[in-house]
Amino acid sequence: MSITVLGIGKKHEKWAVDGIERYTQRLRKPYDLGWKLLPHSSREGDAARDEESGRILAAIKSGEHVVLLDERGKNISSPALAKHLQGQFDTGRSVTVVIGGAYGVNAEMHSRADFTWSLSQLVFPHQLVRMILAEQIYRAQEISAGRPYHHV
Repeated sequence: MSITVLGIGKKHEKWAVDGIERYTQRLRKPYDLGWKLLPHSSREGDAARDEESGRILAAIKSGEHVVLLDERGKNISSPALAKHLQGQFDTGRSVTVVIGGAYGVNAEMHSRADFTWSLSQLVFPHQLVRMILAEQIYRAQEISAGRPYHHV
């Protein structure tokens, strides 16, 4: 069991590396966090969306619980995220969190998602999303373990 972030984009930029690594290194099983970044499409619009979605879908393993990040998804609290992730781990499922490209993902990718999660109605740069995601997964771990990192 683990969490894999599957995203479209370049490697972590220097300014984001410290923040992402800070939280990633604090994680313990089953909250192990791995990053798999797929290249941007050279196309634009719908063609890029379809090409990138195809790459993402091909990289998702059978049986994985897929969480799609999308600003139109469900906005949940940190304790709700902890409960959601722990529920997957309790059933033995690994989790893949998908960050689409600049044009988003296609309907097929939306259909494959088991849960569509919104960090905010705002749109953020991918590098910032990665850092926020790493921190929220760390926070979920700490909430599930009953440690005092998260204050209500």
